[in-house]
Amino acid sequence: MGRFHRHDDGTEHDHGPGHDHGRGHDVGDLTAYETGTERVVVLERIFDENDRAAADNRAVLDGAGVTAVNLMSSPGAGKTTLLVRTLEHLREVGLRAGVVEGDIETSIDADRLTGLGAQVSLLNTGDGFGGECHLDAPMVARALAHLDLAALDVLLVENVGNLVCPAEFDVGAHRRVMVASITEGEDKPLKYPVMFRSVELVLVNKMDLLPHLDVDLDLFRRNVLSVNPDAELVEVSARTGDGLDRWHDWLDTVVRG
Repeated sequence: MGRFHRHDDGTEHDHGPGHDHGRGHDVGDLTAYETGTERVVVLERIFDENDRAAADNRAVLDGAGVTAVNLMSSPGAGKTTLLVRTLEHLREVGLRAGVVEGDIETSIDADRLTGLGAQVSLLNTGDGFGGECHLDAPMVARALAHLDLAALDVLLVENVGNLVCPAEFDVGAHRRVMVASITEGEDKPLKYPVMFRSVELVLVNKMDLLPHLDVDLDLFRRNVLSVNPDAELVEVSARTGDGLDRWHDWLDTVVRG
């Protein structure tokens, strides 16, 4: 049995020997596990339960008139710095913001976001199996219980830094966005296509470093669009603020309808 995961159309299956999505190579072999069948059944149930919880989360958010955005990236791509800038902007334009802050351990990022006019609910996933590498809908449901949703217009979910699992778990958000740092290289859309296919907006961050890196930005764009032709790419620098007006305009439009 190989790696079990969910496809874009919602179907779920095991990536066992010989299953290659037409790429001509084996994508995983965990045949040493004796509990393969049981594992597939358990994972199917986990996805089903998560999807029900995600639908419940969206219903709660819709009832409160809150728009939720699931923000994903690899570790160190600049999500938290981007959120600092974003919360400052939302405060300036009068949109009431909340943040669900996901991290395996510590309150470091949540502490950075405190004092910027937003409600912040911290989720540490370290009690999971080795530290859960993503947020799921039941976790987010617990975080929502600690927020005054009636006092919010927008909820930003900062997912755990990871380019795999967060893309596969619906947390109940209305929109999905990822931050991709140019320091990660041009090949990440091809290596982690599930993540890049799962979002509608890719914020290409750390553009201020471009003069110092050997990065082919045009190749990166082509790779993103090869796995997700509908993706919108916005080049930003969360550190300098360059390009953030386009991200802020996108977010304002999403929230205000």
